[in-house]
Amino acid sequence: MYPLLSGLRVIEASSFVASPTAGLYLAQMGAEVIRIDQIGGGPDFKRWPKAENGSSLYWENLNRAKKSVALNLGAPEGRELLQSIVAATGQFVTNFPVDGFLAHDALSAKRPDLITVRVMGMADGGPALDYTVNSAVGFPYLTGPGPEPVNHVLPAWDLLTGAYAAFAMLAALRHRDATGSGQEVRIPLSDVAIGTVANLGMLAEIFSTGANRERLGNTVYGAFGRDFVTADNVRLMIMAITPRQWTGLVKVLGISGEVAVIESSHGVSFAKDEGVRFQHRDALFPLVESKVSGWIYEDLKSAFDANGCCYGPYQSMKQAVHDPVLVGNNPIFGSAENPSGLDYPAAGTIASIPQLQRQSARSAPLLGQHSDEVLAETLGLSSGAIGALHDKGIIARA
Repeated sequence: MYPLLSGLRVIEASSFVASPTAGLYLAQMGAEVIRIDQIGGGPDFKRWPKAENGSSLYWENLNRAKKSVALNLGAPEGRELLQSIVAATGQFVTNFPVDGFLAHDALSAKRPDLITVRVMGMADGGPALDYTVNSAVGFPYLTGPGPEPVNHVLPAWDLLTGAYAAFAMLAALRHRDATGSGQEVRIPLSDVAIGTVANLGMLAEIFSTGANRERLGNTVYGAFGRDFVTADNVRLMIMAITPRQWTGLVKVLGISGEVAVIESSHGVSFAKDEGVRFQHRDALFPLVESKVSGWIYEDLKSAFDANGCCYGPYQSMKQAVHDPVLVGNNPIFGSAENPSGLDYPAAGTIASIPQLQRQSARSAPLLGQHSDEVLAETLGLSSGAIGALHDKGIIARA
């Protein structure tokens, strides 16, 4: 954790991945993020994976470093409390619907300079999830060997949307500091997906060619990249995008002579242009495949490292979480208390700031753990008033 956003308080009312990710990233940079849920937990409170005690490891980690308030949002008084907390704070992240009691117009009536960052499914307010958006923008028809579409497991659009929402909050804060004006920023998952397709040049590619891109399996489009297998049956991904990576690969595998013959016969040079290497992959891949298959992985790894090559072995997730570089010796991980009772490496801020000392990863809250504290600090409620809300079932005891 880093204290870059110390003094910033953000209210988060959300569930699932994108909106909680925005709050998580803000909290990891030092903001005080207060997540507000329904008493008993929202729709993601028991989401898989779970610990043996039933705690959601998913919820536990997406809400690390946040404070937790639990209100009875089914009651008018509970909804009014949430509205008042948002108005008193001035910064709000949510994936609740555009209309209803958390509509920006209703909230800004209480706080004109309010900033609301709203994660949505579709731009028209319709429902969408990462997996339905991903199927719509075409990536499953580029993934795998085909012919059937292949879904990937990573919720990429949720994560990009969450990161974009955190960025949008900071951009809106900067604008308010300059002008005094608040605003609502809406970030539809579907627009993040199709906008990314456009940003990568893929939309323009379709309009230019009038056709879908060729399906390539594990081959990287437009560059030299594919999976290869060593003599001891280690599968690794090898890339050669930059001239240095290509030169290193040719040197390690001892294929300069064969490559020169291919270049001469086709009238090309592979030294500087990754696209040319891709165009002639049918000649280059068998050559590299035959050479890699003669190496023991550890020997190849040492040679690759010494020559600036770009590669990565395929690992199961179990192997990855026990990898000393990725996890064991990685300073983004630390110890923290968890509602699940489990002891495992807890992720903190992903960014590294050499000029600042990294704070340890922070614990995940119990549901409703900070309800009394937040109501007292944000709304100035007395202990007696808070006790009365407990008695009426409007706020939960942690």
